[in-house]
Amino acid sequence: MLISEISINTLNREQITNLLYGKNIELDEGNISGDCIFVFGGTYVERTVKAVELFNNGRAPYILFTGGNKYGQHSVSEAVMLRNKALELGVPEDRTIIETESNNTLENIICSLLILERKFGLHKIKRLLLVSSSGHMRRCILMCRTFMPPWIELIWCSDNRSVGQRDNWWKDPEWERRVMDESFKVVNGVKERYFIDAEVDI
Repeated sequence: MLISEISINTLNREQITNLLYGKNIELDEGNISGDCIFVFGGTYVERTVKAVELFNNGRAPYILFTGGNKYGQHSVSEAVMLRNKALELGVPEDRTIIETESNNTLENIICSLLILERKFGLHKIKRLLLVSSSGHMRRCILMCRTFMPPWIELIWCSDNRSVGQRDNWWKDPEWERRVMDESFKVVNGVKERYFIDAEVDI
């Protein structure tokens, strides 16, 4: 089904889960390498932990951390906060890249394009490993497919936090609210042409 054809109010829990979290065929199988690990902005240390895990497993030679100060909410940019944790976990500083101007998911991508161009040359990038929370990944993928060059393959590498996952998001009222809000953002984002439409198996 196309996302643009979905009515959120008619979806059951399983369908919402598949819309946001994807089917197994869409998820990282743990054996594909990339040119860079792309970490979406935020303050959740789980994203850094996942990126460091990928780096230590030889999946990519660099980690790009994205995220600014969230419209002045943080004294230190999200990218710097996440990168500093990676350094604490043993990642060499010269293997990290930061983008510190963006304030939301779309800006994470757009502002990183120049960073990636200057570091690698966009025409040379074949594959990026995308890291964010599980429920955020559908929107990340759709936005990347909209605004990044079409030849760049995108691998869905969700972080490993204990809450908000495909098997427990509805058990916590706050995460249930977040998932429903994210579902609206995905469906409405497509319908408003904020990013591209796509077929999803729900």
